[in-house]
Amino acid sequence: MFKRILIANRGEIAVRVIRACRELGISPVAVYSEVDAGALHVRLADAALLIGPAPATQSYLRSAAIIAAARELGAEAIHPGYGFLSENAAFARACAAAGLVFIGPPPEAIEAMGGKIGARRIAQEAGVPVVPGYDGADQRDARLLAEAERIGYPLLIKASAGGGGKGMRVVNDPAEFAAALEGARREARAAFGDDTVFLERLLLRPRHVEIQVLADSHGNVIHLGERECSIQRRHQKILEESPSPALSPALRARMGEAAVRAARAAGYVNAGTVEFMLDAAGQFYFLEMNTRLQVEHPVTEQVTGLDLVRWQIAIAAGGRLPFSQQEISFRGHAIEARLYAEDPVTYLPAVGHLALLDPPLGPGVRVDAGLTTGDEVTVHYDPMIAKLVVSAESRAAAVDRLRRALDDFAVLGLTTNLPLLRAIAAHPAYASGDTHTGFLTEHALDVTAPATPPGEVLVAAALAELQFTPERRSRESDPFAERWRLGGGALPLSFANGSTTYRISARRGNDGWLLDSGEERWSARIAASGPGELTLELDGRRERMRLARDLEGALLLAWRGASYRLTRPAPLNADSAARTGGGHDAASLTAPMPGTLVKVLVSEGETVREGQALVVLEAMKMEHTVVAPYAGVVRRLPYGQGASVAGGAALVDLAPVE
Repeated sequence: MFKRILIANRGEIAVRVIRACRELGISPVAVYSEVDAGALHVRLADAALLIGPAPATQSYLRSAAIIAAARELGAEAIHPGYGFLSENAAFARACAAAGLVFIGPPPEAIEAMGGKIGARRIAQEAGVPVVPGYDGADQRDARLLAEAERIGYPLLIKASAGGGGKGMRVVNDPAEFAAALEGARREARAAFGDDTVFLERLLLRPRHVEIQVLADSHGNVIHLGERECSIQRRHQKILEESPSPALSPALRARMGEAAVRAARAAGYVNAGTVEFMLDAAGQFYFLEMNTRLQVEHPVTEQVTGLDLVRWQIAIAAGGRLPFSQQEISFRGHAIEARLYAEDPVTYLPAVGHLALLDPPLGPGVRVDAGLTTGDEVTVHYDPMIAKLVVSAESRAAAVDRLRRALDDFAVLGLTTNLPLLRAIAAHPAYASGDTHTGFLTEHALDVTAPATPPGEVLVAAALAELQFTPERRSRESDPFAERWRLGGGALPLSFANGSTTYRISARRGNDGWLLDSGEERWSARIAASGPGELTLELDGRRERMRLARDLEGALLLAWRGASYRLTRPAPLNADSAARTGGGHDAASLTAPMPGTLVKVLVSEGETVREGQALVVLEAMKMEHTVVAPYAGVVRRLPYGQGASVAGGAALVDLAPVE
């Protein structure tokens, strides 16, 4: 067994591998970029080396720097995690050349299954069914269009070199094909350096089901059952579960056997995943093979009792699988929910300061996180904050546990997809297991925040202001102050939530405070408090609240699955009143996040229709199209194609058509 392993990654997966190393008695060491100097994985590792600036191309994708760090730190092996260099055959070869063990498959297997076109052919030769499509070498536009006509619409254009929804476009009719092809190629080239694409028939309402495989270097290959990953946004998974509610034991066995055949055909060793699409008739089709550990691997661990990271390490050290396929058994049900810093409506990534991260606790609840309170989510990396994994004896019990855990998960300071996850978990179709890859499109989920903070939140804010704000606390603890005495004058408090101001008067009571909003009255006190939380006793009942302050001093509160931001209202003045007194002749359409303007589709002075695409912004290796919210005239284009822009920068000044 290894004595020291370097983790060539960051965030949640780096922390996960560090934990496995500790359990095996192996010393974990790490690398980090300049922006990650204080990151959790750096704090947990025995040692860590700086490998470059924040951009991944200058740090976590620098093979030579990572190998040099492994040598300097005395590591014998490198665990790549997922993403970054985890599916890079050249990196795996470079590790071997440097005398280091790459904890993953052989480079030949990575190459064989890394390109979707090649993987599709290997699967076909192994007798694994594939979706009808085109994966030929002729990439001319005319040939691809002709093949699209042969396959039929709707269809998918997919990047051969990658996954995660990058370089993928749905095409519903021939008129959309040219623009979709151009966008898919451009996105694939930016994300993977390869704009080769292939075409596949689009299956309607399919399930996305993947099979986990384990293979050692002694010829043993087994599968560990399935994970259903049908709930997706932007073709990226956000909820996964095992077992799938759609699979019978017989279908599970057939899909598992097909996955093992594909792995054997590729000469696969270590942990890998074979992904399939499953139609309503129970027919499955090969999608791709991920030659690495998957983000969603914990659900398999929960139902099998096997630690996949430990088995990755053991196999890389030359170990033999001590169990056969017949000895693999499954127990209970597990569900994983991915918590992202992103807008729950648009799915656009969010960045900023994590004022509070307080995950749920309890039986059957596991949280894998790479961030802690006080950390920053930056534009440079994937915005995943944590993975919530719940397990129970049945699917119904697991779904119920998921709902309660999501309601108890407090994240303050960042916009997150928690409202979306809660809406999915609460939906009757999800509860019944009626899931497919178009779930979010088919079901209109309400992910809007409550319009107004409830009385309990306002009471908590008032008590927090009285108890924890230094100037309030010093004044209110003075027994000679008039307002401290029973019957003394009321203390006015005010909070703003958006454009609405809430005013509360507070007066000392026998055991706490008497609060009056003009519409409601409460008798309340703080029954208990700790870092980031308080327990409120309100009219005889108790409510637990989580709270923090953001970098601007606003009070942030989380309660019953929702979060609120309360500020002190700004005084009115003539200038502010004037600014709110009327509309504008033109609107500036702004960048939702920092990125690069990869395409400008209109010109200054051009008249555009409502919904027309104006510019294309690339951020976090994904493209975001800015469209006209109304018919208008383009007055100004502040930036040209190729420009780097900040979040909130005006991209198009658009005047409405009169």
